[in-house]
Amino acid sequence: MSEVAAVLTLAHRDLIKLLRDRARIVSDFAFPLIFIGILGTSLQSGFGSTTGINLLHFVFTGVLAQTIWQSTALGVISLLMDREQDFSQEIFVSPISRYSIIFGKILGESLVAFPQFIAILAFGLILGVPFTLEKIVALIPAALIIAVYGGAFGVLVLSRLENQRQANQIFPFVMLPQFFLAGIFNPIQNLPWFLDILSKIAPMRYAVDLMRDVYYAGGPSVPIFDLPTNLAIIGVEFLVFIVVGTAGFVRAERNR
Repeated sequence: MSEVAAVLTLAHRDLIKLLRDRARIVSDFAFPLIFIGILGTSLQSGFGSTTGINLLHFVFTGVLAQTIWQSTALGVISLLMDREQDFSQEIFVSPISRYSIIFGKILGESLVAFPQFIAILAFGLILGVPFTLEKIVALIPAALIIAVYGGAFGVLVLSRLENQRQANQIFPFVMLPQFFLAGIFNPIQNLPWFLDILSKIAPMRYAVDLMRDVYYAGGPSVPIFDLPTNLAIIGVEFLVFIVVGTAGFVRAERNR
């Protein structure tokens, strides 16, 4: 029970930090809505008739998955701030599992990402993106899986960084290429071979494809892989990310 209490306490702390950070709230909600509202509608009006799919819906599902995944991954990086303020050392001397600390952080950032999920769904309804109650219910567990998956990736990257300055330099380099390699705004079925290899390496690709598996279930064959394949890939990568990332982060704390 102490492990569960520790996980919930750390998660609660992250949620409270979000509610007190107005600048982050504004930025977290503004950028996804701009991408969908401006880019999605302009692509659909300009190229939708030639692609055979509704590009507004395509961009919507991509941005929805990307926002949840990236929000959790970036949120985990706040452990670097905790390290610089010596809060992480206080956590690590407590008699709880190191994995409980990491899971608590990932759960907290997943809770932080969930209001964004609700806001983007509401904005999609305003723009005319079609939903059924069954589809919305099905999207919720997909969003949770994507959030936890993104958090595990954040832990992996975090384990290789020493401070927030490095994070600010490295994370854009890690994240921005995945926007295009993951197919958020553009179909990626016919990429050149070298980009196809990079695309298959990009973790965000499977988060986006999982979201489209759920949204387009029974409809157009927009997703690249089917749902079981994406879940299997995400499951394997999650285990690798969380084990390697946690081990690296704990080792860095011990070497301080």
